[in-house]
Amino acid sequence: MTNEQGWKETLEDLDLRRERSRAMGGPERLAKHHGKGKLDARARLDHLLDKGSFREFGTLVGGEIAADGIVAGSGLINGSPVMVGAEDFTTLAGSIGPGGNAKRYRLAELALRDRIPLVMLLEGAGFRPSGEHYGRTPTDLLAQAQCSGKVPMVGGLLGPSAGHGALVAPVCDWTIMSNQGAIFTAGPPVVKESTGEDISKEDLGGPSVALASGVIHNLAEDDEAVLDDIRRYLSYFPSSAWSYPASLPEDEASEPRSTPELLDIVPRGNRRVYDMRAVLDVVFDDRGWFEVQPKFGQAMICALAHLGGHPVAVVANQPKVIAGSIDADAADKAAHFINVADSFHLPIVFLADNPGMLPGSRSEKSGVLRSGARMFAAQTAATTLKLHVTLRKAYGFGSMVMSLLGFDHQSATFAYPGATMGAMSAAALSKASHAAEDMEAKLRKAEVEASFRSAGHLGFDDLISPEETRNALLSALRRGLYSRQAAAEPVSRTVITP
Repeated sequence: MTNEQGWKETLEDLDLRRERSRAMGGPERLAKHHGKGKLDARARLDHLLDKGSFREFGTLVGGEIAADGIVAGSGLINGSPVMVGAEDFTTLAGSIGPGGNAKRYRLAELALRDRIPLVMLLEGAGFRPSGEHYGRTPTDLLAQAQCSGKVPMVGGLLGPSAGHGALVAPVCDWTIMSNQGAIFTAGPPVVKESTGEDISKEDLGGPSVALASGVIHNLAEDDEAVLDDIRRYLSYFPSSAWSYPASLPEDEASEPRSTPELLDIVPRGNRRVYDMRAVLDVVFDDRGWFEVQPKFGQAMICALAHLGGHPVAVVANQPKVIAGSIDADAADKAAHFINVADSFHLPIVFLADNPGMLPGSRSEKSGVLRSGARMFAAQTAATTLKLHVTLRKAYGFGSMVMSLLGFDHQSATFAYPGATMGAMSAAALSKASHAAEDMEAKLRKAEVEASFRSAGHLGFDDLISPEETRNALLSALRRGLYSRQAAAEPVSRTVITP
């Protein structure tokens, strides 16, 4: 018998065990799963990763329970390595057993050790009831928290996710859900038993609930769309906080160009409404941009874009929604987004056009001041490159959270001529002070001239025409990038707050 023949029986046994694991929940459960228009766990990984790049570990964990309910390993996305885990709903509803728990911990452990992103695809019932205590056993959430701010973490919700598994999502930097996704502390049967409330999984934690609460950032139509968006999101980020985002090769889309379109898009009058998204379309590279959390805090736009081929984060007021006033949800959204961008060294472009923080009893009850302070703390503590443009107005605390004030570590600050700023608008001040008509007119005139007075005292680096917006930002960005003369390192915060 040759050495090769001696291996035959052992390798056949290995192949058989692997086949059992890769069969997941079996033909009937897989057919039922596919019948709902869903991909199974392994097909999801095949779609997410570059073709043929997936390398599994823990294949035999779980014994008769295929992969113990989670397919785990590494692969490539756009040529860069990532750690990936996909809960297998066809195997005991994707529940977590001792072996699955160990694999989940190992995923996060290796992501941090190798300094590469972690992607978790979720559709599971949480910890599997066993009647036994796990004892002194590490949990994946501990390892995931240690990854926060050091490697990008993404969660994809592709079905119902409950209990422990659901907690993975809000600890991630960014989460996206399919139309069939749902997320909750406990599912409808447990809710019925513990509270008496009879509710569907959609009404408990479906997209309309999860997006409105801010627990989930983005929504996509189906599994394929979710996975495509994950690939796109990660394309803006470095592999870890120990490296800088990669720039795209220079081409026509990244070249300097004037932006005369903004003269038509941005009204001169402060009270007229326009869509800030149209500004982003013109200012940033023609490749398009990716909005984060578009259905939450809609008075603020948070987006990933390219400027001259360089990945940037964009924080912009949206005059189309409550006149661009910053409410609690908008501030919370921006604070988290700024922390993520800063953690991974994405330059931040602030486009300000707001009348301040949203006033009123409902806004105060929502904690608008606390949320505004959170956003201010995030942006003023950010160590990454910061660029600012005031398009028409920025009043009170609304200017500070948008990085308008001097000595806030900006690489450049710009404003359009006639941009107004201060503690409050002339209209609000005249009403608050019961000013006479002639005084109100003087206040309005002073407000219009404020940008020129401010420019005369270097309140801004420069006043620019709307036509110059892209080129002014691009020039400042290219200059600022020369500050990257030392190796990238993680920002000295504990974690990115969910």
